[in-house]
Amino acid sequence: MKNLKIYLLTLLILISFNAKSFSKGVPESFADLAEKLMPSVVNISTTQTVVTNTNPFPFQFPPGSPFEDMFKEFGAPQERKSSALGSGFIIDEKGIVVTNNHVIQDAEDIIVRVNGDKEFKATVIGADPLSDIAVLQLETKEKFIPVSFGNSDKARIGDWVIAIGNPFGLGGTVTSGIISARNRSIGLSRYEDYIQTDASINSGNSGGPLFDMNGNVIGINTAILGRNGSIGIGFSIPSNSAQIVIDQLIEFGETKRGWLGVRIQDVTKEIAEVENLDEPRGALVASVADNSPSDKAGIKAGDIILEFNNERIKEMKELPIIVARTEVGKKVDVKIWRNKKELVKKVTLGRLETSEDFKVTEKSSPTENKIDDLKITVRKLNKEDIKERNLPNQTKGLVITKIENDSPLINSIEVNSIIIEAQKKKIDSANDLKQIVKQVLNTNQKTILLVIYNSQNQRRYIGVKLK
Repeated sequence: MKNLKIYLLTLLILISFNAKSFSKGVPESFADLAEKLMPSVVNISTTQTVVTNTNPFPFQFPPGSPFEDMFKEFGAPQERKSSALGSGFIIDEKGIVVTNNHVIQDAEDIIVRVNGDKEFKATVIGADPLSDIAVLQLETKEKFIPVSFGNSDKARIGDWVIAIGNPFGLGGTVTSGIISARNRSIGLSRYEDYIQTDASINSGNSGGPLFDMNGNVIGINTAILGRNGSIGIGFSIPSNSAQIVIDQLIEFGETKRGWLGVRIQDVTKEIAEVENLDEPRGALVASVADNSPSDKAGIKAGDIILEFNNERIKEMKELPIIVARTEVGKKVDVKIWRNKKELVKKVTLGRLETSEDFKVTEKSSPTENKIDDLKITVRKLNKEDIKERNLPNQTKGLVITKIENDSPLINSIEVNSIIIEAQKKKIDSANDLKQIVKQVLNTNQKTILLVIYNSQNQRRYIGVKLK
């Protein structure tokens, strides 16, 4: 009997402990936090003039009809006002407001409503389309209640968060949820490292803050998945990335991002195998811009960037984000993998906004050869190709004119791509490629490394397992 009492007492203690542990992570209410933060969250409305042509005919053309565009010029120009709604938050008592660039882009008038009643005109201090961030200044001498930024790097999947904003123009709306994922990329811009949340984010929430349970901003709500409103997946720009852009916009009115001057791609399992790298990691340099910081430092196409400024690069997409947030003019160590060993290059970063991007075009023509082992048909690159596609004058290679459905390259390369190297050897003729392929097939590895210009004329490395 005594043992039974001890057992039951122990069981009750354990149940009580587990219940307390669980309830500790679940807020009883968000009311106090919401009450404290709402005066710092603003509603933004913008207007702009849109010019359209009226239809001069007493009938409508069906959508997509060639006559629809053909007869537009006959209509009289007509102006109308277009409006948009968004959210934002105050970061300085003098009335500095942060929002999304897409909320205020092309706006002629910006009105900011604070506390649901007071309205102020606002001017743009600076805006950055690449990160979708804008900073506004309220035209008033009143003092405001600012919020503080938190450390988004410490935010964990499963942490509670609240979003406050202006969904559908309703104003002052609070929603709650958890961080459901980190490091999301959804194809909106080149610098994507979104926090994903299931706190309801709707049209009009753009530019509003995502708060942690300490009342600090850890994200700027910027996108939703689903056209018709929240489906439980929203995306926020992490505060640590946003702060760098915001500080630059306030100080300079524009951004000053670091620039390496390389085009990069993923390191696939096949490429890692060919390069004797322990695992697929880092960023493979597909090409280097002439006279760029990388070019001057001796980084070459084919190098794999493993570390930048002592930060390990696990995936290719991490490198542009890390480089962009690094100070222009700073000398950094870049660890690369070349010829099966590590090297360190000293690079002095340039500025992305003043750099020249690669500009290339496309097109393709005669004497075709079939590469039986690859199940592709190719022809020799000629002077007309080089001129039309704006390639370097000394470029040699083979233009792919056909890829068979059972080719090992079917999912890696497209028609009109140009093979310029195989196994790090220059390709000048179909016979060159045939010989190299046969050599690879006689090895145990059976993986071939190709260097190509794709149909958009971007230099790429492709690792392919031969059958």
